[in-house]
Amino acid sequence: MRQRTIALILLLVFAAGGIFYFISNNKPLTPPEPISNAVAAPTAFQVSFVNSYPHDTAAFTEGLQYIDGVLYESTGNKDNMPQSTLRKVDLISGKVIKNLKLKDEYFGEGVTVLGDTIYQLTWQNHVGFVYKKADFSLIKTFDVPFEGWGMTTDGKQLYISDGTNIIHVYDPHTLKEVNRISVQDNNGMLSNVNELEWIDGYIYSNVWQTNYILKIDPATGNVVGKTDLTQQIQVALPNFDWQTNVLNGIAYDAATKKIYITGKNWPKLFEVRFN
Repeated sequence: MRQRTIALILLLVFAAGGIFYFISNNKPLTPPEPISNAVAAPTAFQVSFVNSYPHDTAAFTEGLQYIDGVLYESTGNKDNMPQSTLRKVDLISGKVIKNLKLKDEYFGEGVTVLGDTIYQLTWQNHVGFVYKKADFSLIKTFDVPFEGWGMTTDGKQLYISDGTNIIHVYDPHTLKEVNRISVQDNNGMLSNVNELEWIDGYIYSNVWQTNYILKIDPATGNVVGKTDLTQQIQVALPNFDWQTNVLNGIAYDAATKKIYITGKNWPKLFEVRFN
């Protein structure tokens, strides 16, 4: 009898311990505290249209840069359009000074100039081209293991967008990725980051299929400024299908502080001022 009593007591003790263990380890999880969004809302900046210049309507603009008094432009070959090109363009007349046609299989994308070298992306071919600026002769190619969209430089490194929220930072000598920037605003990550331009320490970006231009802090990836050019474009390009032929192309003249914008197959290129 004594042994049965002891056994019963031990059984009750173990059962109670099991219940306590179950309760303590299966209690409802406390919802995590809301994470405060540390990214401030971007400041809206204004854009004034200052001047306009002719732009080749056959140019499906994917990349644009102004340097040494001329424009360097990379074009794609959507649908039945001419081949993708790398071109050197006179700003005032819009005439093409030098033109390099890419092979049919390549879709030209972002372009930037660093020193005596031109770098050009392709869209889904996973290859980039390096040329001599003087004569457009090919120096070499490099691997791009993602879609190539926009490209710019701070004079030291290359910054490449891939259509997501990521900007890849490349060493221009090794042509390998050394860092990456995640672009976000107060609402979260931003996709469709497209053509890029480095202006006074910030990366300015077109956003594909919109009339937005973003001002991105490269140190954090935070969007610190934003503008919508819809109204200005409606006035500047009346009777033009700018909703299909979207805004794409930002170029900066560091010597004069002038900024130029255009779009895919636009008849004009505009000098603008960011206020």
